[in-house]
Amino acid sequence: MAVVMTFVWPEITPDLYDAVRERVRWEKDVPDGCVLHVCWFADDGFHVLDIWESEQQFAQFIADRIAPVLKGELGVKSDPPAEFAPLYRRFVAPGVSGAA
Repeated sequence: MAVVMTFVWPEITPDLYDAVRERVRWEKDVPDGCVLHVCWFADDGFHVLDIWESEQQFAQFIADRIAPVLKGELGVKSDPPAEFAPLYRRFVAPGVSGAA
């Protein structure tokens, strides 16, 4: 069952996010199970809203591809409190496609 995953991570800056994105290359090598990724920065930190085919696929992507870069190479110490909920419905406006 598809899930919606959200978190807020105060430690992540735009520079850190861009460094991870460039190294992991998830926009060119899309991880198994990833349906949608949206992120933004607000006063309380970095926000993410993802849709995944399963929570397990998200966890595998973090363990295999994100953590080695973010924790290993870039030295980030904290973890965000990710929340998951079953996806009830999604709507994509006609004509919307592509990345970035």
